[in-house]
Amino acid sequence: MGASLADGGDLEGAEGRVSVAPAPPLLLASTSPQRRAILDQLGLPFDVVAPRYEEHDPPDADPVSLVREHARAKARSVVGEAGDRPVLGVDTTVVCAGRVCGKATGPAEAAEMLAALGGTTHEVISGLCLVTPAWEELHHEVTRVTFRPLTARDIAAYVASGEWQNRAGAYAIQGLGAGLVERIEGDYLNVVGLPAALLIRLLASRFAGTYGVG
Repeated sequence: MGASLADGGDLEGAEGRVSVAPAPPLLLASTSPQRRAILDQLGLPFDVVAPRYEEHDPPDADPVSLVREHARAKARSVVGEAGDRPVLGVDTTVVCAGRVCGKATGPAEAAEMLAALGGTTHEVISGLCLVTPAWEELHHEVTRVTFRPLTARDIAAYVASGEWQNRAGAYAIQGLGAGLVERIEGDYLNVVGLPAALLIRLLASRFAGTYGVG
């Protein structure tokens, strides 16, 4: 640097060339393509690993406690192979009139769920767990989604599309399911599958500047 300054170089420019260590990739304990797409959209580096955890949803379970526990268990199941990288576990469910609407087992159940959601407001609840060897953050996010009234034809057409498969609540707001929605209150990406605003707040707090936030 001394030579460049002796030749009339700019100190500020020289400092600007100092390299910054790249942020360690998050380890996403999920195989969900929606969650991968959201992390890509946010510009966050990450690797993916399938969680070694089998979910069980008791019919009388509190939905907030349920998604928080699932998120934590997913993250903890792979923390041993993460090294110093933060591990991210997420779980999402849909709750309508106190009933947990998970993934429909077939077209008939999907139609039943959509009929229950039509013309009403439901909640999309996600648990999020961020874990490192030194600490653990466990939180949840709630987004309220209101469906327009749905006719039998609306429901049949959506079920025929097949988009309901493997979706909590039997719909995907980022796809054809957007046409079922009248309005939302809260984080849209939480409905897609990952509470992005919550994740960014945690990264800004725990890793100020490392991931370009905070």
